[in-house]
Order: sequence, then C-alpha cells, then structure tokens
Amino acid sequence: MPVVFKTYIQQQAGLSATETDQVYGLALQRNISRKGVLLQEGDVCRHKVFIAKGLLRTYRAKSDGSEHIIQFSPENSWTVEPESYDKSIPSAYTIDALEPCDVLLWTKKDFVSLQEDIPKLKSFSQHVISNNIYINRQRVFSTISSSAEEKYDEFIRQHPNLFARVPLHMVASYLGVSRETLSRIRNAQVSR
Repeated sequence: MPVVFKTYIQQQAGLSATETDQVYGLALQRNISRKGVLLQEGDVCRHKVFIAKGLLRTYRAKSDGSEHIIQFSPENSWTVEPESYDKSIPSAYTIDALEPCDVLLWTKKDFVSLQEDIPKLKSFSQHVISNNIYINRQRVFSTISSSAEEKYDEFIRQHPNLFARVPLHMVASYLGVSRETLSRIRNAQVSR
C-alpha cells in the first residue's frame, strides 16, 4: 500500500488500520505514463481515482481542437468524471497525465460496498463531494465576474505548487484566458 494513501485516508477520513486495509484491498493500482490517458472522451468512467503521485488534468476538447481544462488533480486528491460515473454514460471529458502518475482506482460497485461497510468512508466521501461542489461554484462565479488578473491571482493563491508543474497554455486554458493575456499578466507582476 502506498504510504501516501495510508497516511491520507487515516488522517483525512479517520479510518482505522483495519478499515484502511479493507479500502486498499479493493483498489486497483495503476501507473500512468506522462501523456497517458486514464479516461478517454466517449468512454464510460468506471472508477473513482486517488492520485498517490503525479498530476492529472480533466479537459474537454471542442470540434476546432481547442482544449478547455476544468480540473487539475495533484497527488493526495481524488478525481472522477461524475456524470459519466453516476449515469454510466459516455464521458464528454478526457482525463490524462501531465506527469507520470501512480493512482488507485475503485469500481463503483466496490466503492459503494466500502461506504456501506465503513460509515466514516461514506461521510468522508460526502465531504469531498460537497467540497468539490463548493470549489466548482466558486470557479464559475470567478469565471463570470473576475478580471483575468483576478483569476490569475486566485489560481496562484489556491494552487501555489501547480504553476511550476503546468505549461502556461494549460493554465491559460484553465483560467479561460488567452496565453498572450496570461503572459502579459505574469510579466506585469514580475516587473512590479
């Protein structure tokens, strides 16, 4: 069992060693190479994913080939494409690796079973979902109400360790601004 997962789940969810072993016992371990795809647009999302090492991104491509990143998932975080996972329908999004990743995956059936057996896991899972809803609502509000400079400042404040790990064009995509605008903002802040 990856030490990072054991530490995370025991500290964040308050699981005992036995409960942690039970959760880990149903996990599938997978290594994903840089640029490897975890979920391809059009496939059904069948797993909840914990990132033990590395960095994933979730994005949607438009017909013109442009990509719109909706989420970065670094180590010690979870990811899933919720609509596809919940409804067992083809995903409109792709999840791929920006760095080599070590992930743990649980099928829906196994994760539901674990939540039934371990009430603390169910409570923790609901907390993670609620927190993600809050973060996404804040992001929507920021997208429709903030200037490009404010979006950049918020990204740096919320994700201080990601900026050096993510190419500039992907940060621009995540913020919904052009690469040129983001470069201008960065240059203006550096020259202050």
